[in-house]
Amino acid sequence: MFDYFYGAQAEQFSFYRVPKVLFTRDQFKDLSAESKTLYGIMLDKLDLSVRNNWTDEQGRVYIIYTIEQIMRDLNCGNKKAGQLLQELEEKGGLIERKRQGLGRPNLIFVKNFISSVDNSASSVDNSETGHFKKCQNDTSGSVLSTSPEVSKRHGINTNNNYTDLNNTYPILSGCDEEGMQERTQYEEYFRKSLSIDLLLQENPHEEETILGILDLIVDVLCSCRQTIRIAGDDKPAEVVKSRFMKLDHSHMEYILHCLHENTTKVRNMKQYLLATLYNAPATISPYYQAWVNNDFYGQN
Repeated sequence: MFDYFYGAQAEQFSFYRVPKVLFTRDQFKDLSAESKTLYGIMLDKLDLSVRNNWTDEQGRVYIIYTIEQIMRDLNCGNKKAGQLLQELEEKGGLIERKRQGLGRPNLIFVKNFISSVDNSASSVDNSETGHFKKCQNDTSGSVLSTSPEVSKRHGINTNNNYTDLNNTYPILSGCDEEGMQERTQYEEYFRKSLSIDLLLQENPHEEETILGILDLIVDVLCSCRQTIRIAGDDKPAEVVKSRFMKLDHSHMEYILHCLHENTTKVRNMKQYLLATLYNAPATISPYYQAWVNNDFYGQN
């Protein structure tokens, strides 16, 4: 028999992440739950492809995922594995296979589900659109222009020097206006995947911080740069974006807690947040495990 979860123990495990839009959007309603699960596994494999620089001549990332591997991972037969691939490619348009011939495995291009989401006016709530325009005006020239006020309200060291926030590290430089449509789609996606409305309800005094972090995440995902600076290192933009796509509600809670607990002098809040967001998927499990251990031994 399996035991129960206690406290935050569930946070110590690794998970495959299946985008919520695959279940909430009508355009994906014809896809089976198994094919959506397979797509989530493929998204997870993109990390390895990015690290190995598996890209074609156009810079498009691909994965190598054979029928045999799919059969093993999903515990299914050859025919079923082929059907799921066909479903993702023909019904969902979420992957594209390229034959290499000579007995070599197919290359699978996992497509960006964000770009396929209906971007008509009816698909975006008017209040969100209004907030997006407001954020664009408020954050021109700065990814997180409200950080100084937020820090004073929420206990971050008030001696921090924020004079370098306005004109350092312009993440979105080089992008044209066509990228604004993509930004709206990413903002809508992360509002749902991070449960922003719930975070605002749970933390009514953290609104500026939460919305500022949301803007920063969207800026990174829409960046046209080849590299993004994280903790002093220029990391490949696709690696950073892959990490950010793994963020969820629990990571946001963790980041807010880090901001509260921080007692050191932060000279560049934007870089501090970028590093915290980038490292959150890797550091949240040890953090919660230490928290659980502390509670356990404290009670005993």
